[in-house]
Amino acid sequence: MKKTWWKEAVIYQIYPRSFMDSNADGIGDLPGITSRLDYLKYLGIDVIWLSPVYESPNDDNGYDISNYKSIMKEFGTMQDFDELLAQAHARDIRIVMDLVVNHTSDEHPWFIESRKSKDNPYRDYYIWRDGADKETPPNNWGACFGGSAWEYDSATEMYYLHLFSRKQPDLNWDNPAVRKEIFEMMSWWCDKGIDGFRMDVISMISKTKEMPDGIKNGLYGDFSPYCVHGPNVHAYLQEMNEKVLSRYDIMTVGETAGVTTELAAQYAGENTRELNMVFQFEHVEGDGKYGKWTDEKLPLPVLKKVLSRWQNELYGKAWNSLFWNNHDQPRAVSRFGNDSPQYREASAKMLATCLHMMQGTPYIYQGEELGMTNYPFQDPQEFRDIESIRAYQEWCADGPLSHETFWPCMTFKSRDNARTPMQWSDEPNAGFTSAAPWIAVNPNYCEINAKAQTENPDSVFHYYKKLIALRRQYPVIVYGSYELLLEENEHLFVYTRTLDSEKLLAVCSFSEQECSLHIPDEFRDAECIIANMEPALQKETVTVKPYEAFVLYKNSQF
Repeated sequence: MKKTWWKEAVIYQIYPRSFMDSNADGIGDLPGITSRLDYLKYLGIDVIWLSPVYESPNDDNGYDISNYKSIMKEFGTMQDFDELLAQAHARDIRIVMDLVVNHTSDEHPWFIESRKSKDNPYRDYYIWRDGADKETPPNNWGACFGGSAWEYDSATEMYYLHLFSRKQPDLNWDNPAVRKEIFEMMSWWCDKGIDGFRMDVISMISKTKEMPDGIKNGLYGDFSPYCVHGPNVHAYLQEMNEKVLSRYDIMTVGETAGVTTELAAQYAGENTRELNMVFQFEHVEGDGKYGKWTDEKLPLPVLKKVLSRWQNELYGKAWNSLFWNNHDQPRAVSRFGNDSPQYREASAKMLATCLHMMQGTPYIYQGEELGMTNYPFQDPQEFRDIESIRAYQEWCADGPLSHETFWPCMTFKSRDNARTPMQWSDEPNAGFTSAAPWIAVNPNYCEINAKAQTENPDSVFHYYKKLIALRRQYPVIVYGSYELLLEENEHLFVYTRTLDSEKLLAVCSFSEQECSLHIPDEFRDAECIIANMEPALQKETVTVKPYEAFVLYKNSQF
């Protein structure tokens, strides 16, 4: 297995709007990020993944880009970006940009030209189709953010495709001119000195020419058989690799919803010349009562089965991305752990142990290292996320469900849970801003904040810091093989990692119950390298406390 810096790195995702406000307008910005680089250096991370900072009208909080070579005014200037990049590099921290090229904003100059006339040179930059009439779209596809995936445009009396918001028209990657424009833009950023790209919904860039109705699952038809992992996606990524990626020492990770282990081995295979790794979402999707919406947690045996399959089936073929949460997912400790005052810290440390001891590159979402929790939403007016707002409208206000039925599901899964401001201190607005924040601060910031935790050696923060340090100390954590134990156990997640003479045992309790565990004979005299509470390891059979986690290590050479 080839060794590379991005396999050995720990990635920290920043959602700029919510990270740190430097100019008292209630919105996080680039100088704010720069001001907190020493905090990230102290944590020990290697790479910052920066959610979009490009010029955007913000229909989808920056994932609707109107100019790829300009910075959103709310976030600062290109000079501010250059300063952030320089200051990060001075601290040996790399910067990975969020690349959104499945679609643009409808305010991008390409689309403004495209919609002017059917014979405009930019018309074929996007996907236009005739409908039966202005009330009947080309097919029944639903958009990810609700409503039809087609928007009628009266100027030319045709529909354009938008798999997300109507203000996010999909690019036509079948047009060589589109690919040339995108590759030139990517090279421009690489020449500026960035260290890679996270590629938003990159598995959707190729669509079938035939666009029939999709199978209905709710209000609209499913577009995924025709727009996800499409006929030319691998050819286009190989072209991207040849013309851009292979020319630089950068990291690439693709967001590939619906990906299988077989497809992942193509997208991110050791020798396929496409991407370095992909994000799969099996452990965070597919559990909804109403589409994605649910208030139920995934049963532990199911979670173990999913994660273990990815560990084993990619080993030696492609590289795993490890994450519990991101800007699109609720807070990890609320979703997979227990965010009660009694168990929040223990379960946050346990989740960190479980993830960081697996094979692959770990991603930490801002605030995860503090054990930040979901926000206690009380009113639909509190939401800022376009997906959440439209879901409440479609499922509840105009739809089949009562508020009482849908509200627990919405508050549990809303993306806004991840987007509340970073909790820096117990000062007003959690030290994020001196103005009114763009979205409410979680009221628990007085108890959960970076200042308190950096000063407390037993905090969640310092536990993450230790995990990151262990990754550099023990090669088995990065490159070792994986084996799941106790597959059907409903309370314990137990697995081993093996690399040559090195071996470790990770034990993680996902339960409020005490559990009995027999320690395998080969680990009877092993060293405990990390634990979230004092483990009782003197006997062959031990009692694992609620949300306890520990890791045993042995090297047969010594």
